[in-house]
Amino acid sequence: MLVLTGRLDVESTARLWSEALAVARAARGRPLVVDAAGVDYCDGSGAALLAALEHEAGQGGGGFALRGLRDDLRRLVALVAPGPPHGEAPARPAPVIARLGRATLAALADGRRFVAFVGETVLALAFVLRHPGKLRLGETLLVAERAGVGAIPIVAGVGFLLGLILAFQGAIPMRRFAAEIFVADLLGLSLLRELGPLMASILLAARSGSAFAAEIGTMKVNEEIDALTTMGLDPVRFLVVPRVVAAVAVVPALAMLTSLAGLLGGLLVYVSLGFPPVTYLNRIADMVDPGDVIGGLAKAMVFGVIVAAVGCLRGIQTGQGAQAVGLSTTSAVVSGIVGIALADGAFAVVFYVLGI
Repeated sequence: MLVLTGRLDVESTARLWSEALAVARAARGRPLVVDAAGVDYCDGSGAALLAALEHEAGQGGGGFALRGLRDDLRRLVALVAPGPPHGEAPARPAPVIARLGRATLAALADGRRFVAFVGETVLALAFVLRHPGKLRLGETLLVAERAGVGAIPIVAGVGFLLGLILAFQGAIPMRRFAAEIFVADLLGLSLLRELGPLMASILLAARSGSAFAAEIGTMKVNEEIDALTTMGLDPVRFLVVPRVVAAVAVVPALAMLTSLAGLLGGLLVYVSLGFPPVTYLNRIADMVDPGDVIGGLAKAMVFGVIVAAVGCLRGIQTGQGAQAVGLSTTSAVVSGIVGIALADGAFAVVFYVLGI
């Protein structure tokens, strides 16, 4: 125990400093108790000494207890101490159950907002179907050009590489059983039915879904959406519908392009394995039926709706400032890809049940 009495001012603290810290170091591994009941004055230097003793005791791992110090002097020490104020428990992280509950409630609230937004979008699309002249055709074509025509090089390149890699990776195990000829079957079915729509939609989410969120988010920050509402224009009908219509129009075409480019990449590998191109085409024609192609295109249309709707929703939900726009853009890409994965899983179950 270290007993301090009298005045802890600049002069007395300077004399006590080294000796007091030596006592604290000697108590390493054991609790250091400082009895300050006899201290009748303490200035900043005295408070610094008590804080240094606490720090030294904390470094030693033995604990620290300050007894008898008047409340007004204790508050002065608390201002100097680097740790939490004396007498207050340090902030503790919330339990895992509480954090899990908050995350679940946030996810449910986000899902509820998304369902409400989808309902508004469906009503706006129904209105446009009844009144085709209300569709902003120029804006729709412009979005389709940016999201579709502008994406052709990257979609074709990714599709070609995807087919090339799939063919190589599929040929390696099949060679053990002299079954390389069935690489064409693998490519035809997987690309046209699954991977083509999936890759095209993911690229659309990364390229155009983020752009939708950034554009609408910037309008939200600049209060342009509030201005539309003030003028009596529905933001969903004015901003969301053209983007959804454009996405639904271009994603199936991009999915087909991805599949064809992948088949072309697979053809190169197939020919390098020693098979003629006509065998490749005949096997694909025998393996793939129109139902596979139509099913893939239907999935692509749904994926396009998800990507466009999520991108626009994140843009409308943007807060204030440039950072909020960046967060909305990131959230649009992540949410869009998660939505695509969930929808793809639902399609897999439905196709299995229907025997497609």
